[in-house]
Amino acid sequence: MAEGITTRDRQSRSGTYAAFAIQGLCFASLVTQVPKIQDTHHLSDGTLSLVLLMVPVIAGVGSVLSGGLFARVGSGPVLRIAQPLVCATIILVGLTGDNDPALYASVALFGLFVGAVDASMNAQAVAVERRYGVSLITGFYAVWSVAGILGGLWASLANKLDLSLLTGFAIAASAGIIVSLATGHLVYRKDEESAGAPSAADLKAAGRSVPWKPILIVGAAMATFYLADAAISSYGTKYLEDELSSADWVGPLGYVAYQVAMVFSRTVADFGVRRSGPVQVVRIGSVVGLVGMIGVVAAPNAWVAIPAFAVAGLGLSVVAPISYTAAGRVDPTGLGVAVARVNVFNYVGFVLGAAVIGAIAPVSDSNGLRLAFIVPTVLVVLIYATAKGFNPRPVPGARTDTPVAERPTV
Repeated sequence: MAEGITTRDRQSRSGTYAAFAIQGLCFASLVTQVPKIQDTHHLSDGTLSLVLLMVPVIAGVGSVLSGGLFARVGSGPVLRIAQPLVCATIILVGLTGDNDPALYASVALFGLFVGAVDASMNAQAVAVERRYGVSLITGFYAVWSVAGILGGLWASLANKLDLSLLTGFAIAASAGIIVSLATGHLVYRKDEESAGAPSAADLKAAGRSVPWKPILIVGAAMATFYLADAAISSYGTKYLEDELSSADWVGPLGYVAYQVAMVFSRTVADFGVRRSGPVQVVRIGSVVGLVGMIGVVAAPNAWVAIPAFAVAGLGLSVVAPISYTAAGRVDPTGLGVAVARVNVFNYVGFVLGAAVIGAIAPVSDSNGLRLAFIVPTVLVVLIYATAKGFNPRPVPGARTDTPVAERPTV
């Protein structure tokens, strides 16, 4: 750990933890209520898929637009403004009643602000890591997942208590707004955040020296993981309720089980990499993930599907963090250019996941989602096939311990 860590650095670390927690809570609170939103608005499966597809697409726009503001005002002010607005848009979704245009507008705003928060909280995390001099990103994302678990459990309880969408959303979002307003001032200001950051000229020069081939290999696995992740996050609850006939309070537990397993897996994966190497860990993870996905497809009821979701999360969750480590091995400057390129593939995977599942699900009235889950199940084999790419030959000057950032599932 770097010397000279100040109270201000510790404050910023705490503020960033809070931002990740709020994001995880808000995301889980919304996606685990997808079936209830569909029922309230009487949406067809095809229309629902388009609504869900809006989120990652518009989030990408939000990320790009907010990134353009960082050079002027820094990521801190963007985060402090956008995060309470993410929470507010969840309340708006609850307020839409059966007004479809209002729902579309609310979901679009949610995606826009989620993208802004995604970009700004990752920028803050990178700044914190730079000041500390060690990798801290796993801790930030562990907090995101734990908050996601809490969000899923709250959705389950809200459904058990038969609370309205508005009430359930308002309670979770209000907690997020309160924490955001109370901790937003802790994050770095522009001058603090940019201390020690690479210049635009450095980044441009680095871009020319990073090879594309290893990025594309790892990126293919990354996109596959996020395609499966999108299917589970966006459609897992609906699958349990609609096709496996679970109670509405049981539906969110599939997402909870998936996130619990991911937290556990990512806690121990580093030890596995140190002992057996990244290739072996990815291969084992892909096999375990495949078993879990097969279990999801074959499940006769929710009580089989829920542990299957957990097994899928246990195996597949290792892909993203090891992808970023592999990217660091082919970045000769350690400036994160390779990491940024790999990170693009999580957007690709999530958009494809929403599109593919949404396109196949309406084909069958009774087993549409079961059929749709076959696609990510089969594609998991691609992760096994590309496992060797997770240990690329380092290019001269590359650092293998470069702190990297993983984007959370939008």
